[in-house]
Amino acid sequence: MRVAAFPKCYIDEISHGQMSLFEWIEQAQTLDVDGLELYERFLPSTDVTFLDQVGDALQRHGFEMPMLCCSPDFTHPDAGERQRAVDREMEMIAVARHLGGPGVTCRVLSGQRHPGVTDEQGIAWVLEALDRLLPVARQHDVVLAMENHYKDGNWRYPEFAQRPEIFRHIVDAVQDRDHFGVQFDPSNAIVAGADPVDFLRTVADRIVSMQASDRYLEEGHSLAEMREADGTLGYSPHLKHGVVGRGLNDYDEIFRILRAVGYDGWISIEDGLNGLEEMAESVRFLRAKISQYPAPPEGASDFVSAAAPTALADGEDRS
Repeated sequence: MRVAAFPKCYIDEISHGQMSLFEWIEQAQTLDVDGLELYERFLPSTDVTFLDQVGDALQRHGFEMPMLCCSPDFTHPDAGERQRAVDREMEMIAVARHLGGPGVTCRVLSGQRHPGVTDEQGIAWVLEALDRLLPVARQHDVVLAMENHYKDGNWRYPEFAQRPEIFRHIVDAVQDRDHFGVQFDPSNAIVAGADPVDFLRTVADRIVSMQASDRYLEEGHSLAEMREADGTLGYSPHLKHGVVGRGLNDYDEIFRILRAVGYDGWISIEDGLNGLEEMAESVRFLRAKISQYPAPPEGASDFVSAAAPTALADGEDRS
């Protein structure tokens, strides 16, 4: 497994031009990572000249670009908006290949949970969009990675496929395993009201990339009190970001499952809200886990799929 970093601490500054992408690449040299995950809003231009400058900066500082984070909205009620989302994602597929080379992953989401859009209609629109995108992904040899997500910072509504059953319905409907898979984020499973380990078991054979973050509850609060009527949590002010390995996620079991299914891809740390030193601690934690759980011999697997994801027990702490 290889480790990348995503600067959640600087996402607004870079997106709004208050900090340049090149400044972040320079700062990231202090981290023991192999690559930097980029976000589509970090790129003020998709002109080849600019992209080459980004690629040169990455290479000069010893980084790869393994993952491009995109947030298409395929569930918008307006057909024109859905078309623009597909067109933008097609453009980002080409950008991902330009910066990352063959086999790079490009994130896709389902879209927002727009009022009035039924589960059936939203699923149909997402699958229609993926059907149009997959030939482009194959052409560029890019892997579309659908993340179990909560909400892009520019969105008004949460993720349409936040609930595990809807996410699985979409993933299971896509048969292509070469250019489509799952980007697993254990903390987003918590926000969706699911047990991250149980959720991982149901999608482990489709994992193509992973986000690593962690959440912890402020003292005196429980997950039960934050659940909405549909079982999801959202970004409660009492559910905090922290150093990977110190929160609610059971990373020992996560690594056991990933190794059992032969996953040996990238893990991108989504951290740093409390400073780069915390991100550095997260890197050290993940490096230790990768060493603790080496890849099994080729062909070996003791993975057994579990039933559908279940919610965390009230007040359960996986620290």
